[in-house]
Amino acid sequence: MDTLDVVPLRSLVAVASCGGFHRAAAALHLSQSAVSQHVRRLEQVVGAPLVERSGRRTTFTPRGEALIAEARRLLDLHDDILNAVRVPRESATLVLGSTEHGAEQILPEIIATLDRVAPDTEVRIRLDRTARVSEALAAGRLDLAVILKLGEASPAQNSLRLEWYAAPDWKPPAGEPVPLVQFDPPCVLRPAVLDLMAASRHPFRTAVEVGDLAGGQSAARSGLGAILLPVVDSGLEGLRPVAGLPEPPPVRMVVQGRDGVPGHLVATVQRAVDLALSDTERPLRNG
Repeated sequence: MDTLDVVPLRSLVAVASCGGFHRAAAALHLSQSAVSQHVRRLEQVVGAPLVERSGRRTTFTPRGEALIAEARRLLDLHDDILNAVRVPRESATLVLGSTEHGAEQILPEIIATLDRVAPDTEVRIRLDRTARVSEALAAGRLDLAVILKLGEASPAQNSLRLEWYAAPDWKPPAGEPVPLVQFDPPCVLRPAVLDLMAASRHPFRTAVEVGDLAGGQSAARSGLGAILLPVVDSGLEGLRPVAGLPEPPPVRMVVQGRDGVPGHLVATVQRAVDLALSDTERPLRNG
């Protein structure tokens, strides 16, 4: 009987969240070959391709997109059941959830920091959109969460901001509503987009709805519309900043802990996030 194992499913979801195999491997603390092997194992079980390669870009087949959506639900249920029945182990485990935005930049610094301050603790990583990470934290499935907070000015060492992006040759259609690529609910960026466009009285239409960052970037690269993304500096592969659209609000990456997690640990991870952002001048890849 064929089965869908949890570990390969986590790798598949990470590829979608991070926008590629290399970034997923870095975020999960695995080798790229291990992540590729996990996806191939899932393809063998399903009996059909899940991933398509286009140069350096990773896209998903319709069957792959469907499996990703179901995998997120299954992983939530798996973690809920495990939390309900697991006997506490002698060695501590810390489950860290992070927004997919900038995971490749911030997670190595976070993991290195936790290795120093809690060397006997096993760290498990979960990548998802901010709204789902916040829900998992509230449900007790996470110990720490790194999320996007809109409307909060970033400190000097945390240079995160929002910016509009589109394909290099894309231009807003003259005299017509601006086509936008938007993340489907729940999403912290979607209400910001709606508020921005309404306040500016800028006509727009939702041209594409996507479920993860990789899909959003692919749609924007294809020229289907503009997308609002967090960045550290200008520039994303295959995309360029778009002028003339409403100025986005400030944003910051914030670390939160569930009840019972020591405040000093939350503060330590926050410093690691700020340091990771201050040490790079590149755009945040995949949020």
